[in-house]
Amino acid sequence: MSSQPQNRYKADLRDLHFVLFEQFRLGEVLGKAPYDAWGEEEVKLTLGEVHRFATEVTGPLNGVGDREGCRLDNGVVVTPKGFKEAWQRLYESGFKSLGVSPEFGGQGAPRALSVLAGELAAGSNVAFDMYPGLTVGAAELIEAFGTHEQRDKYCGKMFGGQWAGTMCLTEPQAGSDVGAATSFARKNADGTYSITGTKLFISGGDQDITDNIIHMVLARTEGAPKGTKGLSLFIVPKRRILADGSAGASNDVKTVSLEHKMGIKGSSTVLLQFGDDGQCIGELCGGEELQGIRQMFRMMNYARIGVGLQGLGIASAAYLSALEYARDRQQGSSAKEWKNPDAPRVAIIEHANVRRMLLWMKAQVEGIRALIVKSAIHLDQAAVLAGKDDKTALYHQGQVELLTPLIKAYASDMAFQVSEAAIQVMGGVGYTQDYPVEQHCRDAKIFSIYEGTNGIQALDLVARKLGQAGGANTQRFLGDLAKFVAEHGSHPVLGPSVQNLGKAQEALGGSVMQFLQWAQVGEIDRVQLQANRFLTMMSELTVGWLLCDAAVIAVDKQKALPEGDPDRLFYEGKKQAAIFFASQVVPGIVGAAKMIATGDRSAIDIPTAAFATV
Repeated sequence: MSSQPQNRYKADLRDLHFVLFEQFRLGEVLGKAPYDAWGEEEVKLTLGEVHRFATEVTGPLNGVGDREGCRLDNGVVVTPKGFKEAWQRLYESGFKSLGVSPEFGGQGAPRALSVLAGELAAGSNVAFDMYPGLTVGAAELIEAFGTHEQRDKYCGKMFGGQWAGTMCLTEPQAGSDVGAATSFARKNADGTYSITGTKLFISGGDQDITDNIIHMVLARTEGAPKGTKGLSLFIVPKRRILADGSAGASNDVKTVSLEHKMGIKGSSTVLLQFGDDGQCIGELCGGEELQGIRQMFRMMNYARIGVGLQGLGIASAAYLSALEYARDRQQGSSAKEWKNPDAPRVAIIEHANVRRMLLWMKAQVEGIRALIVKSAIHLDQAAVLAGKDDKTALYHQGQVELLTPLIKAYASDMAFQVSEAAIQVMGGVGYTQDYPVEQHCRDAKIFSIYEGTNGIQALDLVARKLGQAGGANTQRFLGDLAKFVAEHGSHPVLGPSVQNLGKAQEALGGSVMQFLQWAQVGEIDRVQLQANRFLTMMSELTVGWLLCDAAVIAVDKQKALPEGDPDRLFYEGKKQAAIFFASQVVPGIVGAAKMIATGDRSAIDIPTAAFATV
C-alpha cells in the first residue's frame, strides 16, 4: 500500500503580515474603491487559507511532479498524478480568482494580496503553478485588448479554470530575438486567420488538465514589415469552439515534442506546430493588425513579475528548509569548547559560518519580498487614485515600470543562489533527494532564462527604464531613497546602516553618469557590458533600503513589547537582517561602481578565436 505524498513546504506567515500591514500599510487602501469589499481580517484569513491549500494540496505534489514529470502519449501531454485534481480543487477554492475582476467572477482583491498568494503557490509547487499562472496572464491579455465578443467568449472560461492559456513567442530560429519570428497568419474571407508556424519552449503548451487551451500567438501577416513592428497577436484555441461555447474538434495545433529538463518537470514545455494540415484558425486579438508586441508586452510584464514571485517562493522555501535542518542537526562542539574533546555536540546553527549563510538567506528572502510587495502596493495605490489624482497615480505606475526588471532578474538570480546556499548549509544530505532543496535549486535555474533572460532585463533597465518618462521615474525613486537616508541617517541603532545606503546611492548615480558619457560618444558596447552589474547594484541598493525601512519599524515596535513576547524576537530578526545586509552586501555597490568606472573592455577586445584553441 503506497503512502500519501509528504508535504515539505513551509512559509512564514508572520513576515507576510508584517510586510503587508506594518511596512507597506495595505490598510490605507482597504475599504476604498476598488477594494471596498476587503479589510485586514479578510486579507489575513485568505492568506491563511491559501497557506493551508499550499501545505495540504500542492505542497505534497511537488516531489511527485519532479519524480514523475510529464510524458507525451499519442500526441497528448500527460501531467503527473494528482495535478488534474489539484487544478479542480484550486478553482473550486477561488484562490486563483483573487485578483480577477468581478465581471468575470473574480474577487477583485488588492494586488498586494494576490502577489503573496502567488508566493505561497509558487513556493509550494512551482511546476504546477505554471499552468494556472499562464492562464491568468493570457486571460488578462484578452480582457485588456480583446473585442467585446472575444472577452465574452474566452475570459470567463479561462479565469474560471475551464480552459487554460499560454503565450507563444519563441521560435526555433529566433530564440530571444522575437522580431525574427516567421509564423504566418493569412486572412480569410470571414475575418479569421489561417495560422502556420512553429513555437518552441511553450510552457503549459499541452496538458490533460483542461478540455481546451487558448494560445496567444505572435505571427506575421501578409505584407507586414520586418522585426517586431510586423507582428500581430492571435487567439488560437487548441480545439475549435462550437456555437454553444464548448470545445469541439482539433484546431490543427499539434504537440510535436516534449522537452526533458533540469527542473520544473511537472510543467510541460513543448514544441507546437500550428497549421500543419492547413486547418489552424485564429482570431486577431482586438481586431487590429501590427499591435502584437504592444499587446504581448502586457502579458510579458505580468509574467516577469510572476517569475520574480516564483523566485521568491522557491528562495523562501529553500531558506526555511535549511533553517529547520540547521536547528535540528547536531554536529561538532561549540567553538568556545574547541579544545575540549568531551564537549557536547551542538546544532549546526550554533556554528558561525552556518549562521552567516542563514542570515544572508533570510535578508535576501525578506528583502525581495518587500521589493515585490512595494511594487504591488504601487499598483494598488494607482488603482485607488485613478480618476481622483491622476498625477500621483502616474507616479505609482512609473515606479512599477522601473522596478519590474529588478524584480524579475534579481529575484530569479537569488532564488538559485539561496537554493544553492541551502544545500551548502545542509551539507551532503542537501545534495540528495531525501530533502527538497536540491529540487528547489534545479527548479530555480530556469527563472533567470525564461520570460526574457536576465541579460535582457539588464539592457531593458539601462536602455529604457532609467530614461522612461524623461528620467522622472528614476528621479522619484532616488528621491524617495534620499529622503529615507536623510531622515534616518542618525538613527541610534541603524544610523551606520543607513549611511551605507547613502554612499551606495552616490556610487550608483556615478555609474549612471558614466553610462551617459559612453552613450554620448557612441560606446554603447561598454554600457551593455556593464548592464548586468548595474542591475545587481540597483537591486541590492533597493533591497538594502527596504530592509532598513523594515528595521526602523521593528526597532520602534520592539520598545513597546514586554520581555518574552514572541514578536520581540521577530523584530530582532528584522533589525539584524538589515544590519547584516547593509554591512556585508551594500558596500559592494561602491566597489562595483569602481569596477564600472575602469571602463575595462577585455570581454569586447578579446578575439573570438582567442577564447579557446579547440
